[in-house]
Amino acid sequence: MNNKLSYLNLCLFVVLSFACSNTAFAGDRSKPGKKGKWVQLFNGKTLDGWHSYLQEKVNPQWTVENGVIALTGKGGKDLLTDQLFENFELELEWKISEGGNSGVMFHVHEDPKYKSADVTGPEMQVLDNERHPNAKQGPKRTAGSLFDMVAPADPGVYKPAGQWNKIRIVVSRKHVQYYMNGKKIVEYVIDSPEWVEMLEKSKYKGWEGYARYDKGAIALQDHGDKVWFKNIRIKTL
Repeated sequence: MNNKLSYLNLCLFVVLSFACSNTAFAGDRSKPGKKGKWVQLFNGKTLDGWHSYLQEKVNPQWTVENGVIALTGKGGKDLLTDQLFENFELELEWKISEGGNSGVMFHVHEDPKYKSADVTGPEMQVLDNERHPNAKQGPKRTAGSLFDMVAPADPGVYKPAGQWNKIRIVVSRKHVQYYMNGKKIVEYVIDSPEWVEMLEKSKYKGWEGYARYDKGAIALQDHGDKVWFKNIRIKTL
């Protein structure tokens, strides 16, 4: 009997060891999942699978409220996925506070020489167009824009502060498309002649790391204003 129990225990140990070795843990920053399959990046309960910029854990300013990710105050730092993504389709919903500013970035590379996620990751602007001063600086800084480079083709699809906006970002190699509330509003090709011209006229001129990485984290920006995100999922292309 003892020999049989020992054998069964050994078998159980081997099975569990194999299963654990093949599991992509929340802290694994290299495995984006199977191609063509939607994966939830936020489970609605915890911030497992996320971390604050250049940190191992999430700063307390980022919380989960009623199934929604919320930035409650300054100091949270940008919130990044543990996993890195290259070609993908990302969907989420965002809601901004009155006078608020935030953003969604991709291909974010973490390095102490870069102070925040927007130094490397192209941004889809999240903004209260009616109240935030960015909107008064031109359409290239309004909600849905590639910040400071490409204005949304139809600003009328944007829903104001306090309402949910559903977005989709599609990245296929260097070809990028932004959708908001069901309509494509931005399209660009990184490193194309048009891109180079836009870059030279933008705030990013001379930024060595901006849009230079073909793979990186998804980031939700801490711009110091209250903002909410939900229904975050991604599909690897």
